[in-house]
Amino acid sequence: MKIHQLLKVTARSKKRLGQGVGSGKGKTAGRGTKGQKARGKIPVGFTGSLPLYKKLPLRRGKGNPKVQAKPKLLSLSQLNTFKANLVVDIAKLLEAKIVSDKDAKNGIKVLGNGEIKTALTVNLLTSNAARVKIEKAGGKVGNV
Repeated sequence: MKIHQLLKVTARSKKRLGQGVGSGKGKTAGRGTKGQKARGKIPVGFTGSLPLYKKLPLRRGKGNPKVQAKPKLLSLSQLNTFKANLVVDIAKLLEAKIVSDKDAKNGIKVLGNGEIKTALTVNLLTSNAARVKIEKAGGKVGNV
């Protein structure tokens, strides 16, 4: 084996702090001169005279903003399981297991996706497209 065939060692050894003037970091080990930060351990939030948590804005009980719950979305084609001339409301959807109790809490909105084949009276929130399709099929949209 010749010298040019040896593997190259690229990783350098870490500089050893606090080992004297000849260690590569000098007599102060890279901490500057004197003062609290040059000596022992300091708390994580230390910023000088005033603690970090006191510098932040005061938010008495604000917490995170509440995210308003959105209604569960249904397509018109899901209402085809019901018989004609039936009044469809949240109770009927729960009974048919189309929605769960958790979904019903936030309300239900019918969108105009798909087609409806039976005439139903829908007592739910509906989009304009869904309202037109329901009325075109011979049904009615009641008040919610």
